[in-house]
Amino acid sequence: MIYFTSDTHFGDPRVLRIDRRPFSNMAEHDAALISNWNETVSPEDDVWHLGDFASKRIGSAEDLLSRLNGRKHLIVGNNDPVDTVNASGWQSTQHYAELTVDGQLLILCHYPFRTWNQMGKKSINLHGHSHGRLKPLPRQFDVGVDARGLRPVALADLLPKMRLRS
Repeated sequence: MIYFTSDTHFGDPRVLRIDRRPFSNMAEHDAALISNWNETVSPEDDVWHLGDFASKRIGSAEDLLSRLNGRKHLIVGNNDPVDTVNASGWQSTQHYAELTVDGQLLILCHYPFRTWNQMGKKSINLHGHSHGRLKPLPRQFDVGVDARGLRPVALADLLPKMRLRS
């Protein structure tokens, strides 16, 4: 299975205040997000994290990555420090990716696009960055934890009423 997520901001206390996440402190926040991730994702799954993974304050990104299930791919966000981007726990790191899942072309970036490759041919833009506050365009989805129940999401869960291309 392939999952998508974004804007976990592990170790960054600003999310408690700015995004009003329902936790009294960062230890509780990070433990809940790790638990939600591991309840959703198995060790054999792939997870595409679309940026803003963790603050420098978290310490070792490699240690955190080792505690999360799945093979992890990073699409770099505006708050990802160099140590996070270079951590050995990522299967891949890039700023942009195009991925085909179940015959559906996905355009992955931390930032939402106004237009994207193959938009007129029903490709889908998955993004983070907006923390659930941006009105999406058709076939555009914010996969950030604030918009997705504080856990990674599968493509089928984003598109329950849309038929995936075969």
